[in-house]
Amino acid sequence: MAQVISTIAKVDWQRMAAYTIHNPKQAFINAVIAYVVFRQTTKAVRKVSIYGLGRALSLLWRYVTGAIIRHVRRAPGTGIVVQKNIAKIVKDIEDSMVTEVPGEAKYLTIPEQGMSDKDILDILNRRQNESGIDWKNGRASGAVYHGGEELVQLTNQAYAMFNITNPLHPGVFPGLRRIEAEVVRMVLDLYNATPECCGTTTSGGTESIIMAVRAHVVWGRDVRGIESPNIVVPVTAHAAFDKAAEYFGIGITHVPVDSKTQKVDLKAMRRAIDSDTVLVAGSSATYPHGASDDLEAIGKIAIKSKVGFHVDSCLGSFIMPFLKEAGFPEIVCDFRLPGVTSISCDTHKYGFAPKGTSVVMYTNKQMRHYQYFTISTWPGGIYASPTIAGSRCGAVIAGCWAAMTKMGRDGYLQECKDIVGCRVEIQRGIGKIPELYVVGEPSSTVVAFASHSPVNIYGIMDEMKNRGWDLSPLQFPSALHIACTHLTVPVAGELLSDLRESVALVKANPNNYTKGSQAVYGFAAAIPDTTIVDEVASGFIDALYAT
Repeated sequence: MAQVISTIAKVDWQRMAAYTIHNPKQAFINAVIAYVVFRQTTKAVRKVSIYGLGRALSLLWRYVTGAIIRHVRRAPGTGIVVQKNIAKIVKDIEDSMVTEVPGEAKYLTIPEQGMSDKDILDILNRRQNESGIDWKNGRASGAVYHGGEELVQLTNQAYAMFNITNPLHPGVFPGLRRIEAEVVRMVLDLYNATPECCGTTTSGGTESIIMAVRAHVVWGRDVRGIESPNIVVPVTAHAAFDKAAEYFGIGITHVPVDSKTQKVDLKAMRRAIDSDTVLVAGSSATYPHGASDDLEAIGKIAIKSKVGFHVDSCLGSFIMPFLKEAGFPEIVCDFRLPGVTSISCDTHKYGFAPKGTSVVMYTNKQMRHYQYFTISTWPGGIYASPTIAGSRCGAVIAGCWAAMTKMGRDGYLQECKDIVGCRVEIQRGIGKIPELYVVGEPSSTVVAFASHSPVNIYGIMDEMKNRGWDLSPLQFPSALHIACTHLTVPVAGELLSDLRESVALVKANPNNYTKGSQAVYGFAAAIPDTTIVDEVASGFIDALYAT
């Protein structure tokens, strides 16, 4: 700073002023060039300070080569060839997903005459039992957060009782309003909230995170006058933060993580924060690797930088609060943390509530108010809603309340012991397979693992799929993970046995696994133009709606 001041002091301001008066056009051009150079230099210096020189140059190279490829794709002929290849990949995805079921009719228009109850239920029953991954026997990673058949029957009954209710109308459904308020308060209590803390239910973890980002964006504008806000998150943070940034048109900086622990690099996070930052975030635990960021340290950074601090405990949900009591290392991820302003917790994961329920919590009502949408000038009346949706499904909230009150703290404690214990068993088993190694430091229910070269991890994924297992693929670095659930507990030994055999097969026959997942993820990691991968991903979503 002293050198900057000294340099400024040496400028001949009088001569500069005279030049500007006599050459206004050139002076303006020089000023614009200087401004552009200054901005780009500042961005470059900031990138290097966050990612280090090597990583920053790698990102620059990927950006430049990606831009070149995008430009080449626009050239006559070349673009057509690329689009044909993309179309073929998308068609293959659709063909694999949209299969004809012998004897099963398609319903593409509303029937002229209503069908009988029996016919409808028969069709639904057949479609429910169409062959897929055998999740009922624990073969799926995460996906189904099952608390046992007895609990499912109870939540189904609660769901049916409140099937036509809507929290948008508390005067019509006062009992539902009470149920929703109690769900929020029970989760707040679980996360050691003070009486001033508050929250709302949402449709899931993604909406909880989006709402927390919105609250901090509005807070930044209202309290700090920030017009171009940004958020700073670990690169391993949930993609919902990216979705929020895109939806709201705000900046987002992805901070690198330690390659060994997969926890966020705290020094890089400090450097990434600037005067327009409104929120930093940490996870407990991360979706990819099940690691927990150093939340206490992030909280101190947030306090010093005077920004909000969100704890994403969507995956940790009803596991993390019971770790210590269950005999595992405690991870503090609640309102005891310094600087925390919001927390997200999915009740529909390890809370075993029906899908479509989560809770976002705040330190006080004022912070929660920034989440709300209100309009007092609409001809339809004064309108206010707490989250993105207007009308909401009361049935899932009733099912959530039923699950939480049925499980009780003792039930959740036992599930924590069983499920985290299952993760530990699988983690130890992976550690005994020489070709594999655990990625990061798992702290909850997820364990990620990668393979030593030349064994390809995605080949292992395909071989495990051949044996009926649905493991989740990861990238950067290439790895797989399993999110253990209630259903995984009795089959942990079987999973490890199949994993050992799969590794041996892939190692012995590497050429048999060059297609499939290995080809897809190898392509995605290697190609600099991410828009090609985005188009394929969009094609996958299109296939979901194909008939």
